Amino acid sequence: MTIDGPSPDGLAKLGKFTAIVAIHAGFFYLLQTGMLRDAVHAVLPQVVNVSFVAPPAPQPEPPAPKTVPVMQAPAITPPPLPLLNITVENTITPPPAQPRSADAPSAPSTAQPQQAAPAPPAPPAAPRLVQGVEYVRAPAPVYPTISRRLGETGVVMLRVLISEKGLPEQAIIAKSSGSGNLDEAGRVAAMRALFKPYMEDGKPVAVYVLVPINFQQV
Repeated sequence: MTIDGPSPDGLAKLGKFTAIVAIHAGFFYLLQTGMLRDAVHAVLPQVVNVSFVAPPAPQPEPPAPKTVPVMQAPAITPPPLPLLNITVENTITPPPAQPRSADAPSAPSTAQPQQAAPAPPAPPAAPRLVQGVEYVRAPAPVYPTISRRLGETGVVMLRVLISEKGLPEQAIIAKSSGSGNLDEAGRVAAMRALFKPYMEDGKPVAVYVLVPINFQQV
């Protein structure tokens, strides 16, 4: 008679059973010896104390600024001006009577003759030749060099026009000295002179005067 060995399924079930028994036996052993309690204490983490902090109470809102009513200044009415009592007499002045014109027909009006235009002012009188004019600055002639070398001498008579301000405006030769150089030197000297204005009826007037200049050598 042949005896067969255990099947694979049976061996597996036997192994699981044996493991379960071993685990229970070990757990019982640990529980009896106190090692399981120490292991639990070792695994448990340290307790963290958490305190609940209440949020801060909300700050009271600042009081709203007080509204101060604006007092409007009372309107000041200026006092009225003093009343003026004006008395007017209740009199009516009748309008003046208008004179009644005559019924006679009026004569035709005659044309007024046109007035003649005023004559233009007369031109000022031409300057006249006078005497007695005074010098403010007398002529200072320069003797021409060529005339000195040639020995020229003579008297030149100049007709000089003097303005209302006493300034010479024109000098012409009224009588020659016989030398053109001496005549020109005399004319230049007369134009550089200065005269006192000639007065007539209290007013300065333009006049002519005769100015003699003598050129001579010593």
